[in-house]
Amino acid sequence: MARVTPRAIGPLLLPLILIGIGGVALLQNFLVLPAFNLTIILPLLLIVAGGVVLWRGDLVLNSESRPFGITRGSSENASLEVNAAEVDVTLHSLETPERLIAGHYAVNTRPELVVDGRRVLLRFDRARTPWYAQADWELILAPRLPWQIVMSASLGQIRADLSSLVIDKALISTGIGHIHLIAPHEAVSAIALKSTAGDIHVVTPPEGRTRITVLASRLFGIHVDESRYEIESPGVYVARSADPQQPLVEIVVSGTTGDAYLS
Repeated sequence: MARVTPRAIGPLLLPLILIGIGGVALLQNFLVLPAFNLTIILPLLLIVAGGVVLWRGDLVLNSESRPFGITRGSSENASLEVNAAEVDVTLHSLETPERLIAGHYAVNTRPELVVDGRRVLLRFDRARTPWYAQADWELILAPRLPWQIVMSASLGQIRADLSSLVIDKALISTGIGHIHLIAPHEAVSAIALKSTAGDIHVVTPPEGRTRITVLASRLFGIHVDESRYEIESPGVYVARSADPQQPLVEIVVSGTTGDAYLS
């Protein structure tokens, strides 16, 4: 198992304190709260700032990333679990199948790697990344290898180009953030895309045979490129000009607020 850094303190501690102080000041201006001397909180800000300097070396959030790579070895299938929290994630495929995974990740951090026979599990967890590291993540996966993918982000966006990958099953979800997906040519199980407050964009590659089910609601609409899709039934869209020899890829899209875009 790869070494990881200790669990970092809350990544949003200082911003939350500043937001809280600003909220108190705003409520005082509207006479919602009684008069309060905000200067007594300044020592707390100095303590937090000093702790940041001791931990980080300065007060600037670090956007630096570093490359990493893991060889494929004898693995025959792989699972990827990503909890990105507030950082953005980009996912696509490798050109060299000798590597299992490569890309860029936060400095001083490595993914968790678990090998069970010919099966490999990779975990990327924002909670194991230093709180000041705000670099976006780039993950590049080996093609022609069945992947099980679970990706989530609470305040970040996820861009996943699966067009050159073989997908066993996949679940991609965001809280407040968009999802951009290029569908694969082969998927064993349905791919689930979910967003609480964000748009979901799905692109079918040329000649890809894709069926997309959109679970629309009053606050989650649908925008469809009719030159690319035809309606099979209410809420179900099938890609036009698909190669009938290609396996059918099922995608299920759902959201609370936002829109689904099919192109």
